[in-house]
Amino acid sequence: MTDIDASPPPTDETERSAVKGWLAVLAVTLGIFALMTSELLPVGLLTPIGSALDVSEGTVGLMVTVPGIVAAISAPLVTVATGKIDRRLVLAVLIAIVGLANLASAFATSFTVVLVARFLIGISVGGFWSLAGGIALRLVPEKHVARATAVIFGGVETASVLGVPAGTLMGDLSGWRSAFAAVGILGLSSLACMVFLMPKVRPEQSITFADLPKVFKSNAAVRVGIAMTFLVITGHFIAYTFVRPILLGDGIDGSLIGALLLTFGVAGICGNFIAGSLIVKRIRETVLGIAVVITAALVLLAVTDTNTFTAGAILVLWGLGYGAVPVTFQTWVLNAAPDASEAASSLYVSMFNLSIALGALFGGLAVDHIATTSVLWIGGGLAIVTLLVLGGKTGGARGGPRRP
Repeated sequence: MTDIDASPPPTDETERSAVKGWLAVLAVTLGIFALMTSELLPVGLLTPIGSALDVSEGTVGLMVTVPGIVAAISAPLVTVATGKIDRRLVLAVLIAIVGLANLASAFATSFTVVLVARFLIGISVGGFWSLAGGIALRLVPEKHVARATAVIFGGVETASVLGVPAGTLMGDLSGWRSAFAAVGILGLSSLACMVFLMPKVRPEQSITFADLPKVFKSNAAVRVGIAMTFLVITGHFIAYTFVRPILLGDGIDGSLIGALLLTFGVAGICGNFIAGSLIVKRIRETVLGIAVVITAALVLLAVTDTNTFTAGAILVLWGLGYGAVPVTFQTWVLNAAPDASEAASSLYVSMFNLSIALGALFGGLAVDHIATTSVLWIGGGLAIVTLLVLGGKTGGARGGPRRP
């Protein structure tokens, strides 16, 4: 991505070969896919989970809110607390927690047990993602770093836009518990891959809590990246968390929602690769495009009398916009603070997950106290404000932040 390939080569005792390095990258990618699928899985299963555990759809939204808040807190905490520990060991422990917590959810008989499991998943999400953000720099030769980083964040994106629809489809076919069990098994499989495929990865730098506010206060481009993450991600999840009841309210057959979300997912993967090529020279313009496309999709879904075809078309547009988010925003933040990558990445991951939590929380309140479709207007309004945030100078190049 932008200027990532200008980073210093890996600093481990021996430079990673391309083949071994890419195997390690794929192990991390599988782990982050399992992790993010775990965090977002309830989105497509709100209705059946609520019915089974006798809670409202707004309350079930806490299954997204709780891990999001915990992840926001754990991202900097885990990064600092594990500053001198082998990254492979830390990532392996975190993904093991994900696997076991999802299996616990699959067998839970009360909503309280599920929320405890979601709390543990939040710890893993924040810690794993903040450390994985820049780990490609440590695994592959310098010339492969840009592509390896895109692959790792393709795991975030694929989970967001493909893992959730697949889980929804599985839940529709064989029950929501089977979907959680499958993700639990996926997490444990990811653990095995990391143990056998990843090398020991010494910490690149030890950071302290003082480094976090320092990089935020001293770097305008980092502040802009955090602000636009809050606006776009909160806006997206205010609406996306409740996409199932929205579609049901429009008269869409419940049996088709999994397939529609799968369409959203395919479009999102395309958006990820489109953004990957655009942000090399036009990262600012890519961010502006993301805000406009997501806003347009939410407004269209709110005002259009949808059928299966029109709903699918709108979800394709929405998926293209959101699909571009993770790799674009992570690249913005990494390029804004090349000398403090772990600190900046932990702030970004913290805000990303806090925004997921706030989106689910505020969306749940809106659904319960206003109307289901109100979340579309609120989400679109937040996303479009990103245009104002990017209206001024950010301390970087015309196209966005860059390495010095």
